[in-house]
This record gives sequence, structure tokens and C-alpha cells, in this order.
Amino acid sequence: MLKACMTRTDITPPEGLELGGYPHYPRYNKGAHDPLYATCMYLNNDGYEVAIVTLDLLWISKKHVIAIRKMVEEACGIPGGQIMISATHTHSGPWASGRIDSDDVEAGIKEPVEYGLDIEKKIAAVIAEAKENAFEASFTVGTAMCGAESGVGGNRRRPGGPHDPLVSVWAIKDTADRIRGVMVNYTLHPTFIHEWSEVCTADYPCYVKLQLEEMIPGAVIGFTQGCAGNQSSRYYRQGESFDEAERVGRIIGKAAYTVFEKAEWVSDLPMKAASSEMELELRSFGTEEELRAKCAELEAVYKDLWAKYGTSTNRDEYYLWQNANLKLLGAEDQLSYILAMKKGDQQRLMDEDAPVEIQVLKIGEMCIIGMPGELFVEYGLFLKGMAGFKTVVIHSLANGILPGYAYTPESLVSGGGYETDNSCLSEEFGIHLTEKALETVRKVK
Repeated sequence: MLKACMTRTDITPPEGLELGGYPHYPRYNKGAHDPLYATCMYLNNDGYEVAIVTLDLLWISKKHVIAIRKMVEEACGIPGGQIMISATHTHSGPWASGRIDSDDVEAGIKEPVEYGLDIEKKIAAVIAEAKENAFEASFTVGTAMCGAESGVGGNRRRPGGPHDPLVSVWAIKDTADRIRGVMVNYTLHPTFIHEWSEVCTADYPCYVKLQLEEMIPGAVIGFTQGCAGNQSSRYYRQGESFDEAERVGRIIGKAAYTVFEKAEWVSDLPMKAASSEMELELRSFGTEEELRAKCAELEAVYKDLWAKYGTSTNRDEYYLWQNANLKLLGAEDQLSYILAMKKGDQQRLMDEDAPVEIQVLKIGEMCIIGMPGELFVEYGLFLKGMAGFKTVVIHSLANGILPGYAYTPESLVSGGGYETDNSCLSEEFGIHLTEKALETVRKVK
């Protein structure tokens, strides 16, 4: 017999806490456009327990996940290996884990320790609350389509390039046939709200949740992020605004709701969890002097393009200076890694998240694969095709963060760019991470 519950708690930071997500734009939040949440789905099938938690944050370090799992085990007995914690990756939430942007590394600015400790307690408490309030339930899972043709987003490195159109949905309802909780997974950077904003927001996932809350009154809605390392609205959006975030979020939310039109509900849900670990595989960037020269060269290119096209309303001209800006940011991140290494901070950050954890949850005919950091969509598509389950969902930014993107070897030799330049990882790390994920999937089959 299945028992389940879905709960959430507010993790919106106090005013004044700095927002992360956009280098060179220090933003000390002046309030919240919408609350940031930690949302938990708890499942218990004949005594086997699983807790799936999603956070409206840029990312969360493994050190926090370890602390939360320990608190939960002590408070209510759910085994830590059966708790998955991931982030939606909003770029308009507070720093909660290690800082790697060049300005802050040079200035010695760290993440807010008190806020990190506070959310650890809140997340542990919301998991315990979900277990305490569990009810007899049934479960469903399904997918809908919402691809780049829907005008919501796609490949940000190459228009028309690989993207993941699936909206994955799983939900619980009670014995009175009321849907009480829904999780939605989609693969798209939450970057409709840019550096001009000084308020907290979950970005478009806020409106995914709002749309479903309106369509399913009383239900708690959560959102999880797929392999969106090279997926964004860059070539597809109609603007950078809350109106545009709402347009896209509601489209995804409406697509998610179609899953319930043919939903099959089950009250027996065999589950199993497994985890594996692997070491980081890093590359070398060269010397500080070489990187400072590279940054100066790229900055000159960016400033020249900004002077020519910075105020243009032509989207092609916008892409010229914005892509040059991203190229510069990637080089600056490389420099920040070198500077952080000199101060010992980079090793500290890596120690907090290494070795890397890959976690797999088998939930009936669904498989959730949790991996840290930002992965290119190609890895997610491969895993969905090869894992051997009816429904495969990838949670990126799960149980930790990586020092940069898990990019594809092809992307490194076909122009590089922000994502590849930003990453400390070797060109084959993403392949090895994916192979390890498939090994872990086999443990639960």
C-alpha cells in the first residue's frame, strides 16, 4: 500500500541578501516578486521510503545535502540514500553555496553561512512534515510535449540544435480522488529575468506552478530541472520580462496538465534507490598572466561590439555583443579558478562537492537520475534513450554542484564558447559521468 504527501516551505531570503546568477552585477534583493520554496514529495510503499526535494535556488552544495540527510535520518528515520535534493537553477535567487564568479573570488566574498544553515533546517523539517502527514495515495507518471516549436526555448549554442521537448509529470492523489501533489520536470534555463531585476523570483517555474495550482486547486506543485546546460530562451524568447516568463511558464504548465487526461493511477509502487560516486576530472587553463591577457583581449572585443550594437533593438545585433560578453565571462571564470586555487578557496569548494554523487530512484515504471551540476542536453537525451525505463527523468543540480558545465567533446572543438570556457572539467568528464549513471541505473533494475 502506498502512502504519500507533498509539502513545501518558504526559503525566500531576507531583504539585502545578494542574488546570484549574473557576474558583474551585484544585486542585493529588495524583496520577492514571488516566494522561493523548498518542495518535497514523500512516498512510502510498504515501508520503503523516498523523499524528492526541489529548491528554488541556483544550486546547492553537497555539504548541505549531507547535513540535511543526517538531520532527517535522526529526526524521522528516512535513510539518507533515499533522499534526493536538487535545485531549479533560478538566476534570481540568493547565493546558498560556494562562490566562483571572478569579482567575488578576487574580493574574497563568501556565500552567506547563516542562510545556508537556515535552509538546511527548513528542508529537513519539510521532509519530516511530509512523512508525518502522509496519507493513503495513488500515483501516476506521464510525459507531454513542449518543444522549441512552442516558442519557449531550445539550444542556446546553436539555434535548432539538440533540445529536449519532454515535460515529465508525476503526481499523487488521495482516496477521495483529489490530486494533492504534482512534480514537473522540464529542460530550460530559468533566465527570463536578467540582471536588471533586484527581487527574488523562481523565474518561469513560478508560472508553471501557478498555472497548475489554478487548474488543480489545493495541490502542491514542484518543479525540477533537466539537463539544461546548453538550453535557454536566448533565440526563442519575445523579451526579458516577467510577462515573458509568465507566457512560457503557463505554456509548459498547460502541457503538463494534459498528462492527467489519460493518467493511469496505481496504489502499489515498488521503489528502490542506488547511488555511485566518481572523482572529478579536471583540466588546466594555463597561467594567471596568460588568462589576464586573454580576458583583456576578449573584453576589448566585447566593448567594441557593445559600443556599436548595445542599444540596438535588432535581435541579430543583440546576439553579437551578448555572445561576445558570454565568451568574456567564460575566460573570467577560468581566471577566477586560478585565483581561487592560489587562495585555497577552489580546493575548498571542490572538497565540498567531491567525490561526485550519482543517485537513481526507481519509482514504479519511472526512473529518476540525479546528477550534480549543469549538463548538456545531449547527455540527458542519451540517458533517456538508454536507461531502459518507460519514463526516465533527469534531475540536474542534484545533491551538489560541479566546477563548471559538463559539456560535450563536440562543443569544445566546434567553437568553444561560454559553457566550455567556464568549465574546469575535462572534455571526457561528461561521458564518464553518463556511463557511471547507466551503471547506477542497472543497480535498481
